[in-house]
Amino acid sequence: MTTFLALSALLWTPYGLWCLVRPEVLAEVAGVTATTPTAVAEVRAMYGGLQTAVGLLALLALARPALRRGVVTTLGMLTGGLGLARLLAVVLGAGLSSYTAGALVIELGSVAWAAALLRR
Repeated sequence: MTTFLALSALLWTPYGLWCLVRPEVLAEVAGVTATTPTAVAEVRAMYGGLQTAVGLLALLALARPALRRGVVTTLGMLTGGLGLARLLAVVLGAGLSSYTAGALVIELGSVAWAAALLRR
């Protein structure tokens, strides 16, 4: 579990902080543009704040072993929701960019890894 949590923390925290500080980065890496102040706030909240919190949750579980199983369950559910919604978007015609493919590998891979850990 510690490897899963450590990699989750290393993946989610820096990306979240990057999107929080530089929301325009999503235009560069994913083609997501925020063209109004509300949109910039939304990008900062959903890509910045939420993803940073996911990474910090993984760090918290590393520091507190009693939380690990619950956090692995939470990470599995969160990445499952992201991955399934992203996969549905592709099926509905959004197309499969390299960003989307990479995100699907990370998200659905995280679900599979979390499920395997929880079956032990």
